[in-house]
Amino acid sequence: MPSRPPAGRLGRRLGAVLLVVVIALASGCTAEDAAPQDDKVELSVFWWGGDRRAELTKQALEVYTKRYPDVTFKFTFQGNAGYFDRLSTEAAAGNAPDIFQIDDNYLTEYAQREILLDLTDYVRTDVLDLRKLPAGLAQSSQVTGRTVAAAAAENTPGLIYNKSLLDRYDLPEPQIGMSYQDYLEWAEQVTERTDGEVFGTMDPSADYKALWLWLRSQDKELYRGRQMGFTESDLTRWFELWADARERGAAPPPQVIQPANSGDVTKQLVASGQAATSFVWSNQLPELQKLTKDKLKVVSYPGNPAAHWARASLYWAAFRGTRHPDTVVHVIDFLVNDAVAGEILGTERGLSANLDVRRTVEASLTDESMKQSVAFETTMTEKFGPAPVPPPKGHATIKQLLIQAAESVQFGKASPRTAAASFISQANAALTS
Repeated sequence: MPSRPPAGRLGRRLGAVLLVVVIALASGCTAEDAAPQDDKVELSVFWWGGDRRAELTKQALEVYTKRYPDVTFKFTFQGNAGYFDRLSTEAAAGNAPDIFQIDDNYLTEYAQREILLDLTDYVRTDVLDLRKLPAGLAQSSQVTGRTVAAAAAENTPGLIYNKSLLDRYDLPEPQIGMSYQDYLEWAEQVTERTDGEVFGTMDPSADYKALWLWLRSQDKELYRGRQMGFTESDLTRWFELWADARERGAAPPPQVIQPANSGDVTKQLVASGQAATSFVWSNQLPELQKLTKDKLKVVSYPGNPAAHWARASLYWAAFRGTRHPDTVVHVIDFLVNDAVAGEILGTERGLSANLDVRRTVEASLTDESMKQSVAFETTMTEKFGPAPVPPPKGHATIKQLLIQAAESVQFGKASPRTAAASFISQANAALTS
């Protein structure tokens, strides 16, 4: 039998909404104070990540169980590799976890396959309360107008740079809003001043988010429906931009660049000392800082900062086939909106999606790099442009095709135009298959 709606929380019918509100007002209780009215329930929760993420997630959900002893959890987690294969297999068999972690690589695909519980009515009636999220962040969990997840945290791309290196050589720091031309001239200066021991910039031509922001600075998008949102000519110019940077010595040779193309934090050149900057996610600053004794800082990617947007680093979603949808939604609302849960989870997945919780978490931080990451995101909030729709099915394939195309140019196996033409052809085919 499906679980009953939590007391003081809405079910799916408007009549239930009105009744609950009247009872809550009469009793002096708030919706947040009310517990789920279920028999004993064990919910399965699945995510990817390391031991630290697992420890914090378990701690947060143990708080939920202390408040609502009839609800307990079965925890499962693993590394990113193979996570979605396992989730897809379990969903196809009808036994997917009640609650699971998802990202924008698969959000649209899983929504279209009807694996995800439709949360639209819960959001409309504030059972799942997204009112404290930035508008763009709340919107990012919508696929074809339906809310299918809730942002677990927020991040945005960040250009991480080695401040200690720049101080040693009396070089200026990169600034928010630098044009690509100014940025590459600055990077060339870094290479020259260090006698080529450290290159000024990583070459991010294989990085989809760098390409996406460069396109958005020109009022274009990475996607247009189920097609790429840019032309062969656009991508040719992008590859030429970085080919010129390598030729000028602003960016390293391909053998140095390639290990970082996958996005692996431990391979980033700003941490290995091979480049003064790396194009990553802003919330990865604390992790990168652990890899070097030099002081690191963060600014936005080159170009118009309005190209950035409030992006969900991860989402919490529910299985469409769960037997306890109302309780599951209550748990997701807790993970997103509860201050105690927010303090426990910290910035491990990114900054708290709920702005009030984020301020609480920020006040409790002691790690300087975490403080800096939060401060950067706060600064960028005023500059963010509108969020694009979530990427279409096939996004993960597109990311790999871009790496292949960029590396073919980096290693001189193809010209920028040839690589761009091949990519557009393969990418559009992947999106429509």
